[in-house]
Amino acid sequence: MVTIPAWLRKAFLFLRKFYAATFIGWLVWIFVIDDNNLFVVWENRQKMLDLERDRSYFIEQVKLVRKEHDEVFGSKALLEKWAREKYMMRKPSEDVYVIVDENGEYIEKK
Repeated sequence: MVTIPAWLRKAFLFLRKFYAATFIGWLVWIFVIDDNNLFVVWENRQKMLDLERDRSYFIEQVKLVRKEHDEVFGSKALLEKWAREKYMMRKPSEDVYVIVDENGEYIEKK
């Protein structure tokens, strides 16, 4: 059996402790101290998910507005109807009655 000299054994133990301490220090640096630490990465991930949800919502809204635009601006009669309903426009000689519910909110056909 081969015996390991004492000085080599001490050097190995020292290096093992050194590398373990260096690795633990590196983990602390990466997860806590660094500018892009674990907490910042988590917050950025949450913001990204929120923005992706907002993006999908706004894409749907753009589709609805484009559909409404194509329907309304297709004919002059529909344009006048849309302006009267949406912006409550009227001719100078007519009266407009707005019906509201108990809470004071407009009642609209949906």
